Amino acid sequence: LAVKPHIIPFILDEIGADVEDRHIVVSCAAGVTISSIEKKLTAFRPAPKVIRCMTNTPVVVREGATVYATGTHAQVEDGRLLEQLMSSVGFCTEVEEDLIDAVTGLSGSGPAYAFTALEALADGGVKMGLPRRLAIRLGAQALLGASKMLLDSEKHPGQLKDNVCSPGGATIHALHVLESGGFRSLLINAVEASCTRTRELQSMADQEKVSPASIKKTILDKVKLESAPGSSLAPSGHSKLPPHSLAPAGKRN
Repeated sequence: LAVKPHIIPFILDEIGADVEDRHIVVSCAAGVTISSIEKKLTAFRPAPKVIRCMTNTPVVVREGATVYATGTHAQVEDGRLLEQLMSSVGFCTEVEEDLIDAVTGLSGSGPAYAFTALEALADGGVKMGLPRRLAIRLGAQALLGASKMLLDSEKHPGQLKDNVCSPGGATIHALHVLESGGFRSLLINAVEASCTRTRELQSMADQEKVSPASIKKTILDKVKLESAPGSSLAPSGHSKLPPHSLAPAGKRN
């Protein structure tokens, strides 16, 4: 189940009748609990096998980070099957379900934090005269190398950081600027904000509060509104360019 959390009840209504005893229902929808999925599926099967997981986008380069928790009726071998599958695209381990929201805030959203930090590092390099392409490559390699050093050595990140800082050197001066700007607190608060939002999404997906029928109606109403002639919400690809707009080659249309 790889859809937005508030769509889950509607999707379960759609697929419920087709779920068989041999099937394992795996959800990676943020904030949606195992119990809420099991409750919905028991209308179709007495003992649905449900696993909840959280992964992240680096799975596309086989460097993902995935955690999972098994439901009431899922067997040990079901969890091992998922772990084997997800381990082929990165790190995977089992956790208690109540930790998954925190994982979402850390590694689920983590790539976005890393990309933002990398973009800022590259901007700094460009400001100091580096070509953009080189600045991005150097920043990315620095983050990649630092991550590999940490994982290979299993040392505390603080120790590895101290190893880079020479007394009175450039790096410790740079770290002072980061500390003055609340760098650590910003990252901690970002993880907390993502985790909190994940828990809010669960309330949106609660089938006791939002019925699948009302979700379906909302979606259909939105589609009708966006497809209506003259609607300002119509997709940009369907709108006509104004007469004075410039074509890609620089010529007027």
